[in-house]
Amino acid sequence: MGPPATVVVVALVAVALCVGVCRAQDMDNEWARYRGFFGGGGGTMLPQSDVDLLEFPLNLEYLEAEFFCWSALGYGLDGIDVNLTSGGPPPIGGQTAALTPFVRDVATQFCYQEVGHLRAIKQTVRGFPRPQLDISATNIGKIVEQAMNTTLDPPFNPYENSLNFLIASYIIPYVGLTGYVGANPHLLTPQARRLVAGLLGVESAQDAVIRALLYERGLSRVASYGVGVAEVTAHISELRNELGRRGVKDEGLVVAPGQGPEGQTVGNIIAGDRFSLAYDRTPEEILGIVYGTGSPAQAGGFFPQGADGRIARGLLM
Repeated sequence: MGPPATVVVVALVAVALCVGVCRAQDMDNEWARYRGFFGGGGGTMLPQSDVDLLEFPLNLEYLEAEFFCWSALGYGLDGIDVNLTSGGPPPIGGQTAALTPFVRDVATQFCYQEVGHLRAIKQTVRGFPRPQLDISATNIGKIVEQAMNTTLDPPFNPYENSLNFLIASYIIPYVGLTGYVGANPHLLTPQARRLVAGLLGVESAQDAVIRALLYERGLSRVASYGVGVAEVTAHISELRNELGRRGVKDEGLVVAPGQGPEGQTVGNIIAGDRFSLAYDRTPEEILGIVYGTGSPAQAGGFFPQGADGRIARGLLM
């Protein structure tokens, strides 16, 4: 006499469930093997593509943290939390800027916001050590001269006064925020998109503060050069467009008639496309800009030895 029919049915269901579960597990294993899932700093599993897109902006966050902290406090990450550097080399040329109390307060807040950004990213993905950065007056002065297409005498010094510091600050956060805009559509997980949204919100606010402070001084002359602040920002934006090599994704504080919001203003306190939406940039564009070479394969500028992370390393010559 065979087993009862109910026992047979239960056994068959159990086998079917086991097969289904096993196949699902096999598929998960294959997916992980081919797509590359890695645990982040907080132990969360993310697809490799999300890990790469979250690690890449660490380069910009390191740069911003060091520039703002050195300018405001006279020291950088090594004096705040050396663990955040993961043993990377100290930046070249950081120094205290001669700032007004108000601008120093703003710079100090930016400094600690960037420290928070580093913590947030590194709690999500493993990250990499701080790359070699060049935030020296000489390097930033060369960037401004490159934008102005002339040799400045005396050389531009971002640490000399509040106005110069704000002009130098105009160079940095905006590049990062366009990168976050560009990365967002390519992120696969809600966790990664949430992190990027939070980073983008603060980076955009920083850029807006910098632009507003400079816009107020738009007609002021940059000492010794006889050039207006708005004109300098236009040249910097034009340089970034040139180095990015993907058309207009950058605008100065004043634009030509018909190019402001809805074509109604020449004032351009916040950069945006024809719908006043933020521009996006790819890692290739960003590297070409921060290297100052126009090529993601040729290091230089703020990153004399190149940026780090799988995306940046994969693009270097």
